[in-house]
Amino acid sequence: MQINKKIFVLSLLVSSALVFTACDKNKGADAQTNNKTSELAATSQTQEQTSKEANREKVNNEEIINVDGFLSADDIAIAQQLRDEALKSSKGYSIVESLTTEVGPRMAGTAGDAAAVVWGEAKLKELGFDKVWKEPVTFKTWKRGIETAEVVAPFPQPLVITALGFSIGTAPEGLSAEIKAYDTLDDLKKAPENDAKGKIVFIKYRMKKARDGSGYGPAVAARGSGAVEAAKKGAVGILIRSIGTDSHRMAHTGMMRYSAEVQKIPAAALSAPDADLLENMLNRDKPVTVKMTLGAYDGPEYTSYNVIGEITGSEKPEEYVLIGGHLDSWDLGTGALDDGAGIAITAAAAELISRLPERPKRSIRVVMFANEEQGLVGARAYAEAHKDELHNIITAAESDFGAGPIWRIDSRVKPEALPVAKKIAELLKPLGIKYGNNRAGGGPDLIPLRQKGISVFSLRQDGTDYFDFHHTPDDTLDKINKEHLDQNTAAYVVFAYLAAQMEGDFGQKVE
Repeated sequence: MQINKKIFVLSLLVSSALVFTACDKNKGADAQTNNKTSELAATSQTQEQTSKEANREKVNNEEIINVDGFLSADDIAIAQQLRDEALKSSKGYSIVESLTTEVGPRMAGTAGDAAAVVWGEAKLKELGFDKVWKEPVTFKTWKRGIETAEVVAPFPQPLVITALGFSIGTAPEGLSAEIKAYDTLDDLKKAPENDAKGKIVFIKYRMKKARDGSGYGPAVAARGSGAVEAAKKGAVGILIRSIGTDSHRMAHTGMMRYSAEVQKIPAAALSAPDADLLENMLNRDKPVTVKMTLGAYDGPEYTSYNVIGEITGSEKPEEYVLIGGHLDSWDLGTGALDDGAGIAITAAAAELISRLPERPKRSIRVVMFANEEQGLVGARAYAEAHKDELHNIITAAESDFGAGPIWRIDSRVKPEALPVAKKIAELLKPLGIKYGNNRAGGGPDLIPLRQKGISVFSLRQDGTDYFDFHHTPDDTLDKINKEHLDQNTAAYVVFAYLAAQMEGDFGQKVE
């Protein structure tokens, strides 16, 4: 009766849409009656065996929880109701709609960045978080400026490009040079000294689609270090095929790096169709000359903020579950997928938990990280600012892979806590989510914290089409599916609530 009473109170105060456990039982009984009516031909022996198996499964589930002493039956029941309510709320969609409409692009160090910080504070307060504050994050800035390109010879045509983050600009009159193509970054590295002297290097590598985004790693190296490697071979500029999986005529931006020991050269990405066009011209065995003009330049130092909201725990408020995403975006689109969706999913999950009549045992902290795109700057600042309280972070998870449905959950916990991770996964099965492994990464902004040994979870989204839009003007709200976003919120609410409720911990210095 104690369980039913608690759920009865929950169902009243969380939402009128939440159903009482008693009602669930009645509905289950009605469904069972209907099933029996439609299955009169089934034998009594089969019915008895089915009943025994169902009861045995229920007992086994309870034994796992009881033996380990991590979670109560109340915790499980409430997590299930939170999950089901999340599927009906669409709160996450309203949050990301607000961010993309009222702020839009928010590249670090821009007016959009400042507007996003104001928006983030106001939104968390509006959602009813117990505490809302911000922490400073200071960094160098970069300005994009003009970006154009064209084939000068042998077949004059315009090209669609975008400057890579922190590229230098060209001279005002632009840079014209013959193209020297390489299939991969490794081919460029292996080329003879001065192989590209006086030329613009073109790296042709095509990123491969993958549900888990595994095609990104092999491709993105060309963006990150291509300029340095090209300059080592004597190049005066570099163009890469965009790090994306689409065929749209828009280029993908993203960060690149220079080395103090190597001459800086301008760097830009070509749209996929323009990379194809350049390849077709090169296949005609004629020299291809391209002119590129970039107005990029370094801006002044700037201070932005990590924006933080907390649902304060009732028993161990100093301990917390950390969830969140990054508040900044690139400047080409409105940052709906990267990472407005992550902000929305995690804020909506915490808001749903805040509606409970009792706060969870531990706090739930939503962090909107500053300047992830230009090098995890906000993440590193957070890890440094909270380095003396890392033992209070029970576990963490970041949503930063768009808005596709979650299909797998991975953990990084001590062996003794694996039953909790697997119980969380079990409650996510109705959402189409399975348990993966105990080698979770947690998300980009959690790398500095994970390196210090905190436990993390990865709620892995389907990223099959994520890189069609990643870092392009096409990263906009219309790419978000409301049902998929609600499924994400449902998964995060189960994870966050049970992690906040569990007895014991997930471990520190988890390998």
